[in-house]
Order: sequence, then structure tokens, then C-alpha cells
Amino acid sequence: MTKASLNLPNILALFRIALAPLMLWFFIDRHNPIFSSWHPSWFDYFAGLIFVIASVTDFFDGFIARNWDQMTKLGGILDPLADKMLVLAGFLGLMVIDRASAWAVFLILSREFFITGLRVVAVSEGKNVSSTMAGKIKTVVQMIAIGFLTMNWPFAIEFLWLAVILTIYSGYEYTRDYFKL
Repeated sequence: MTKASLNLPNILALFRIALAPLMLWFFIDRHNPIFSSWHPSWFDYFAGLIFVIASVTDFFDGFIARNWDQMTKLGGILDPLADKMLVLAGFLGLMVIDRASAWAVFLILSREFFITGLRVVAVSEGKNVSSTMAGKIKTVVQMIAIGFLTMNWPFAIEFLWLAVILTIYSGYEYTRDYFKL
């Protein structure tokens, strides 16, 4: 990694990558005897706090990269990787504690892996499958769904299924665009 690649946006993306497994840990290790004195809701609060911090860094790394002319090839890889890891950790953790449907999680994660693979193939062929507005909206709705499900708020399930619909639609758009190239 060159010094130019290790700029603030990339450091924020790396920080977000590090937060994803920590958030997952708060979801899945709530029955560890070491934490028997903790109220179960504390795990949700800590997972939620980690998620909010990670989501805020997602906004700032992109904002800083674009507005301070700090976009790098490494950042183009780290940012979507960090997004995928955060979504993966969030939905898997929520599935483990029975707040997210296994089917919804399967559909979301299948699309994420498929489109990531498709983008890798496109890059290897010299093609560019850039992000779409549907893909950006999908990411925002996924993050809202994870936040609502984590805190067990009203309309959490509705946001989850809206995220599934947008995830499938944006996957269709990426696939369509790839085959048009």
C-alpha cells in the first residue's frame, strides 16, 4: 500500500471493515457466561452504536474522497468491501437472534456475492460496471433495515422486505448493464 493510498477515506473504510466483526460479535455472543450480568438489551445497544459509527464513516469516507480529491483505486475496492462486510455482519447477526428472516438474508447476501463476482469479472474484462442509483438506494434501505431490526423498532420487518425488493431490483440492473457492455 503506497502512502498516497493510505489517505483518510481509506483509513475510514478500513475502520468500518474492523467494526463489522465486532458488531456481529455483539449479536451472536450474548449468551457467553462472561457477560451474564449484562442485560440482553445492552448487546443491541452496543451493536446499534457500532452500526451507527460504521454507517457515519461510510458517508464521510465517500464525501471526503470526492470533495478533497482523495479518490484512489484502493478506495474503490475498500469502500464497497466495507459496505458488504457491514451488511453481511448485520444481517447474519440479526438472523441468528431471530430478528431477520433467513430467506430475506439469503436473498440479500446471494445478490451481494453474485454482483460482487460480476463486477470482478467485468474489471478483468476491462469493463466498468459502475454503481446505479438503485444500488445506492438499496444500500441506504439495507442500512435502515439493519438499524431498525437491531433496535427492534416498528416497521423493521417492512424495511427488511423493502431492502430485499430493492436488492433484487438493483441486482437485475447491474446484470442487465453488464450484458449490455
